[in-house]
Amino acid sequence: MKSERGGRDTRGAEEGQRRPGLHMKEHRRDNRGQRLQHTFVVCAYGESPYLRECLSSLQNQTVRSRILIATSTLNEAILNAAKEYGCKILENHGESGLAGDWNFALRQAKTPLVTLAHQDDVYLPEYTHCIVKAYHRNRDAIILFTDYQELRELPEHPAGLSEQDHNYTAADQDIGKKNWVKTESRLVRTKRLLLLPLRASLLRRSRWIRRRALSLGNVICCPSVTYVRNQMPEKLFAGNMKSNIDWQAWEQLSKRKGSFVYLPEKLMLHRIHGGSTTSSLVNDHARREEDLYMFRKFWPGKVPELIWKAYGKNERYQ
Repeated sequence: MKSERGGRDTRGAEEGQRRPGLHMKEHRRDNRGQRLQHTFVVCAYGESPYLRECLSSLQNQTVRSRILIATSTLNEAILNAAKEYGCKILENHGESGLAGDWNFALRQAKTPLVTLAHQDDVYLPEYTHCIVKAYHRNRDAIILFTDYQELRELPEHPAGLSEQDHNYTAADQDIGKKNWVKTESRLVRTKRLLLLPLRASLLRRSRWIRRRALSLGNVICCPSVTYVRNQMPEKLFAGNMKSNIDWQAWEQLSKRKGSFVYLPEKLMLHRIHGGSTTSSLVNDHARREEDLYMFRKFWPGKVPELIWKAYGKNERYQ
């Protein structure tokens, strides 16, 4: 997972306060005059070259959402992008770190549904429409999430890659520059298989089924997730991890009564690049320790070590 620094609180001096001049006119109703049901909160940090592309994809949704930017690293790049796309900025002055930033961002939404959009990623035009439609069909939903593809830089010698590791397809011109292509790694295809049971409405309500899927790895793509706000605890994300704070959150939510609603449509593009926190942690011994910590929540004895030996082989593809 990428390091997405969270945003700015508008509710109290202890966490943050409104900054004059940062707030643009907000859209609170969709094209039919109905109350908005969904908010994108873009977790922005640093000076991402992909932030504008992300914001553009959110504005191009077929169903309108409220769009906010949350950050604890406010800078000119974020200010300029917010001005260009007419987004309100919320700056976090409270708990620092990835978990603190994400918890802050999650609290900013007032709509029933909220997606923490990762600044490097792209959301396809039907994402919001499909999520809202699925929510109306699954009123007991805890989270809703979609299938996805990866965006990777086109290697200099793609012919040298094993076809069983990556499936490369021609990049749409809408996605970005020509050197980025949509891919499906072995790990993505494995996750898709593990999530198959959650496509059934009865099984997605089963705590046992949800936990069995999570027991074999972090199978849910974090930026694809939409949270049902009234199902969320005050602090969903714990600050004891760097790369697996989302997996730990899914494990916590999997114990609750309700549904994990999985949409098999590929509705977003998750960008993989060397500048993300996830990419740096994949080469770090800390990643192994965090994975084992999570496996031990589901399995006894030596089983976590055995699973990790297979799971860890795929980390380079994440």
